[in-house]
Amino acid sequence: MIHNEAFANQLKEWRHQLHQNPEAAFEEVQTAKLVADRLKELGYQVHTGIGRTGVVATLTCGTGGRTIGFRADMDCICNTEQGVHPYTSRIPGRMHGCGHEGHTVSLLGAAELMARNRDFNGTVRLVFQPAEEPGKGALAMMEDGLFERFPMDEMYALHNWPLEPAGTFHTRVGGIMASEDNFEIIIKGKGGHASAPHGAIDPLVVAAQIILALQTIVSRSENPVDPSVVSCTELHTDGVHNTIPSTVTILGDTRSTSLEAQQIIQRRMEEICRSICQAYGAECEFKYTHEFIPLVNDKACVEVAAEAAAKVAGRENVSTDTKPVMASEDFAQFLAKVPGCYLFIGGMRENQEEVYTCHNPHFDYNDDTLEAGAWFFYEVARTRLQ
Repeated sequence: MIHNEAFANQLKEWRHQLHQNPEAAFEEVQTAKLVADRLKELGYQVHTGIGRTGVVATLTCGTGGRTIGFRADMDCICNTEQGVHPYTSRIPGRMHGCGHEGHTVSLLGAAELMARNRDFNGTVRLVFQPAEEPGKGALAMMEDGLFERFPMDEMYALHNWPLEPAGTFHTRVGGIMASEDNFEIIIKGKGGHASAPHGAIDPLVVAAQIILALQTIVSRSENPVDPSVVSCTELHTDGVHNTIPSTVTILGDTRSTSLEAQQIIQRRMEEICRSICQAYGAECEFKYTHEFIPLVNDKACVEVAAEAAAKVAGRENVSTDTKPVMASEDFAQFLAKVPGCYLFIGGMRENQEEVYTCHNPHFDYNDDTLEAGAWFFYEVARTRLQ
């Protein structure tokens, strides 16, 4: 990586501008305008309004037939910033608490490097995606014909990771981020007086049995080397202190890093819930929704990304065996259509006393990693499009 002070300062200026003016899912109008205007200045073919507020830009150099895509997410989270900076969010209830403005700026920086040097042979497409936080933006762009209108052979994206040293890169082959599925279990029993349980069918007792039994899915039905999580997070009843309720609702979510594990969890959950309810004479309604699919990296693309990252940060600062993260990311929808690689770029400052993770109201993107992110995307283009 060739450090350029003026380039780095420009990236910081853009990042601070976006940080002060955060826009949530499908609200990214001004963010998209900044992105589109800059890309047009650089000579890219720019399309806006893809997936409502998404931007796609294309640049072709030489005669190579391969096309690769780079993606950055643009939306903020709906939270009130508590950090104090000269560029603190001006919008109440909105903040860039996950670093998406940093991802956007790094890809804009890469766009400048690619346009300025034009030393690759093929086509690059820059995808600036809305609404990653609710997991709706990637699908919205695909419903607008992203891959039909802008074909890509493979895609790459990165996300800041404040728990790893700044400028280091971390990825892996296979599942790197988890699916997220939500469930609702409604148990219908027979209410009654707390003093006469024999005249009721107590749905709370049934719920307790179900909650405990669900924990055996991970420990006994899933492969122990395939990370999975089943969490019951809410319990609602229509009872009071002296009344056995008639209905209990259990809410929660599950995580897994493979489609096979995801399917096992759903099947076993429903079997357990219905069987236990039947055993106690209660009725069961089981609802299960898929919010995010697992994000699965392609082996060949991981190799390309690792080579590019090594050129930027040094091979000793690149890990290709990072542990999967059980959070979710809708870049997975793109990688279900084309092969690709997703990486984390470390953001922890040297001798940093307190680390704020993503979605913390004090979180702030590390400006010192913006340039490394830009050079990474650029080096992937140079590495892959020879």
